[in-house]
Amino acid sequence: MKSKRKFAAALRHDAKSDHAPVVTAKGHGTVAEKIEQIANESDTPVVVDEALAELMTHLHVEAPIPSELYEVVAEVFAFVYKIDREMKEIHEVGNVTDKGGSTHGK
Repeated sequence: MKSKRKFAAALRHDAKSDHAPVVTAKGHGTVAEKIEQIANESDTPVVVDEALAELMTHLHVEAPIPSELYEVVAEVFAFVYKIDREMKEIHEVGNVTDKGGSTHGK
């Protein structure tokens, strides 16, 4: 059964042009489901954090996140970058340990 997303937000961060991460989409209900669908179709990582997503729905689209959210959003981006690196390694090496990590370089 497909889970229904109550809230969703999409962020971008380009260190060269953005001082802080920017909200690119936000919504609840069917809009949240559409945001998740688009992310999945474009192989964009989806991190489920309903509380954070709900906070993001109060922000303006194309506006940077407030400094109060820097730490938690940095943790989300760090997680996404780590998973992205691991997935690239898996595709390059094609070898995964039973715990989900790459055996490359071990």
